[in-house]
Amino acid sequence: MKLIYLFLFSLFSLFFLNPANAQSKWTEEELNRANTAKNAGYLSTEEKNIIFYMNLVRMDGDRFFKTYFQDFVQSHNLKMQAFRNYEDLKVDRQDKYYRGLEIDLKLIKGLPMFYPDELLTYGADQHGIEMNRYNLAGHGSKDGRNAQDRIGKYYPNRSLAENLAFGFAKGLDNVCLLLLDKGVADLGHRKNILNNTLGLNIVGVSIQRHPTYRYSATIDFAGIPNLKI
Repeated sequence: MKLIYLFLFSLFSLFFLNPANAQSKWTEEELNRANTAKNAGYLSTEEKNIIFYMNLVRMDGDRFFKTYFQDFVQSHNLKMQAFRNYEDLKVDRQDKYYRGLEIDLKLIKGLPMFYPDELLTYGADQHGIEMNRYNLAGHGSKDGRNAQDRIGKYYPNRSLAENLAFGFAKGLDNVCLLLLDKGVADLGHRKNILNNTLGLNIVGVSIQRHPTYRYSATIDFAGIPNLKI
């Protein structure tokens, strides 16, 4: 019985932990279409990946949940076993955030893609650098400005939003944690990624070091009508 269990566990691990398996569920054309940031030289690989994975979830939320999100859950829970408060850190497939995300993503199909923007990325960089310098962990700047003030400097009178995540350097980790939005009552981060009413279509992304959480990820959104790509 033990050998059967180990064999089944190995198959389960290979299926969920192999990124190639998730990728195989998407066509090359779909993966290329989601990779809108591939030529954005001002972004790092993992910053580009944030845009890539946000676009995949907008393309087909249910498929993303069954592929890349499951890869994330398996990998994340294995890594979190190293910590004493594992029960608090793990992704619980029975809790309301996981089940709610599964329901929400079933409704997502064919939303417009996000495109990288250098001005928004500069602003996101500045906020990430400031959070690192002053050990901040929120939307407010040291000088009292909020996200609307900072993003609106570059795109005034537009629809704007900001997501912040802490603790992870990888694009997939950041996107999945923001989608899960565990402990966030209004699910604001999830709503920003899945939004289809504000016309959000350009994003700036910055992953920076952080003195308390090791890393921060800042994602700034804006809506530009009649965007020319």
